[in-house]
Amino acid sequence: MHFTPTSGSWLNLIEVWFGIIERQAIRRGSFRSVRDLNTKIRAFITGWNDRCHLFVWTKTPDQTLKKANRQTTSNTRH
Repeated sequence: MHFTPTSGSWLNLIEVWFGIIERQAIRRGSFRSVRDLNTKIRAFITGWNDRCHLFVWTKTPDQTLKKANRQTTSNTRH
């Protein structure tokens, strides 16, 4: 089973991941073709996976669900 957090917080990790690739593999690079760029990105991902540098969630599923299901504290009726 894989827990997907509520809201869009998991998308934040995707943005972080692409930011890491951009800063460490693509920025200031010179690529003659899309194939060159693809090769560079794939080499970076292979190196990343070899180092087993994992993202770790800092909250438990219960903490995330508790926050997602909390009651509102203000009345928004006008």
